[in-house]
Amino acid sequence: MKPRSYRIRLLSDLLQVIGVPVCLLSVFVSIFRYRLGPLSIPIHLAFILLLATLKGLYSETRQDSEALSLGARPIPRVVGKWPGNVDILLRMMGAFKTSYVLDVYLQLFEEYQSTTLNLRILWRDNIISMDQEHMKFVLATGFQKFWRGFSQKERMELFLGEGIFNRDDEVRRLTHSSAALELMHLYGRWSVEIITTSISAPNATQHRTIARPFFARERISDFEVFERYSARTLSILSCLEAKDTACDVQDLYSRFTLDAASEFLFGKNLDTLSASLPIPGKTAMGPKGSATDDAWGSFTKAFEMAQLNITARSRLGSIWPLFELFKDKNEDHVKVIREWLDPLVKRALESKRRMEGAGISSPIADKTFLEHLADTTDNPTVIRDQLLNMLLASRDTTACTLTYVTYFLAIHPDVAQKLRAEVLEHCGPASAPTFDHFRNMKYMRAVINETLRLFPPVPLNLRESRSAPCLLPPPDRTYPSDRQPLYMPAKTTIMYLPMLIQRNPALWGEDADEFRPERWIDQESIAKYVANPTMFTPFSAGPRICIGQNYAYNQMSYFLVRLLQQFDRFTLATEFQPEGSIPPPHWKDRKGRQSFEKIWPSAALTLYVKGGLWVRLHRARP
Repeated sequence: MKPRSYRIRLLSDLLQVIGVPVCLLSVFVSIFRYRLGPLSIPIHLAFILLLATLKGLYSETRQDSEALSLGARPIPRVVGKWPGNVDILLRMMGAFKTSYVLDVYLQLFEEYQSTTLNLRILWRDNIISMDQEHMKFVLATGFQKFWRGFSQKERMELFLGEGIFNRDDEVRRLTHSSAALELMHLYGRWSVEIITTSISAPNATQHRTIARPFFARERISDFEVFERYSARTLSILSCLEAKDTACDVQDLYSRFTLDAASEFLFGKNLDTLSASLPIPGKTAMGPKGSATDDAWGSFTKAFEMAQLNITARSRLGSIWPLFELFKDKNEDHVKVIREWLDPLVKRALESKRRMEGAGISSPIADKTFLEHLADTTDNPTVIRDQLLNMLLASRDTTACTLTYVTYFLAIHPDVAQKLRAEVLEHCGPASAPTFDHFRNMKYMRAVINETLRLFPPVPLNLRESRSAPCLLPPPDRTYPSDRQPLYMPAKTTIMYLPMLIQRNPALWGEDADEFRPERWIDQESIAKYVANPTMFTPFSAGPRICIGQNYAYNQMSYFLVRLLQQFDRFTLATEFQPEGSIPPPHWKDRKGRQSFEKIWPSAALTLYVKGGLWVRLHRARP
């Protein structure tokens, strides 16, 4: 079954859950000639519920028996008050709207004194985990036992399609192309094991291998693109500062990263920095931040609404198609996105054909990422989907980190002063930074890492176990528990939560919720991380670790150097936060950062600040 055939999948599920019980009850009534009369509907519903409960109990019993035979124990199950844990589902759905990001999961972990739980929503296994050992197993040591899985592809198919974030490593027949042979010569045989020109739908490893040369050190250390768009962004900030006008920096950083990424990846600036900016106190709240009423605003809204819809589907589980029976909610949004990207793809393919007709070829080092994609396939859908996946990563993740760095600089002026002093020491008040500068700027890296620790751009992620069950290693020692391994059912989704892992006091100490960049300089803290590197995974880990992490570090560091050369103070302008984006009073009753947070962190595929981050910047005076 194809991922886009979600209605057929839903129909199959409904036939199993409703159709089979109804047929069985009808046969039973027919044989014994009962007349149900006005009780027909309640009796049918009760019978459907009974069979679903019995099926669930049988599944649990079978799993318990198999776990015992393997010397393991079942993952602790959440037990609700209603059949199928419907009350737990409703509790979570309500909390997603009003609670601090991921706090509903943290409360369940605290309630059951366990770092890995089985939610058993609607009698189906749904695993959630803030256990560092289990995340490491899923991403690295037990990597082959998991994949993205059908459920995730189904939710994301229309939006991300054939891109790297929506594909696994299915084995395909391979053929070497001229582009592959060139990569072999430049980067080694490993780089062409899975590149072909005949592939119409590359798998994840093929996507990574095609993209990897464009994130080589000699390319990412060329800072001309960073300088050009940093200068444009800082020019905007300088104009706003001169007028004493607040700025939604989340929106501005999204434009900066998208314009830089679009030139880096396909040689064309989307020029979003020239579009109209959000106006303090007047601009409405968009899906993830501010909403502007122009062409750029329409793209942003479509891009962000698609992400919100995918997140909502994930929270609903397998029943999400019930709410999209007549129309895929992402259909209109994807149409807007494609209106932006399709012309670029068309031009790249036309250019490829012209060059081939003229017998002209260029080395990979001289090509844009889009041109190289066009060399590997003639399929415009594959090219467009891969571009969109790369834009999602380069725009949302880097902009997210810069947004939260600015937030911390605003609420921790001592950190801003210390970081600016380091910038001036190494780069002076006007010199452009270099790769060597970044290697020597220890505090810069510490500030970025501490921001990534507390607010990882991807705060949660999903994998699905393959067709055979497996054993998760014994849990970490966050809560006292049995040290047996845990039985992981086959074909089951596990949601792991890097944000909670990276704030876990058992791993990071009692000050885990505090922003303290010095922990990345202190030798004792560093030694703890070096001995246990998967306690910090903002760029994932294992075979699918982010290939663009060095690009991201360099871009963020470059921009922050330029920012702090001009500005020395940052203050929150919370008076311009849209209604509904201020932390609610009940957060103060919980422990952790939410008890003192000044903004509303939210997640939809990637992390963002609800309503945007409104800030006033103050120019440094000589």
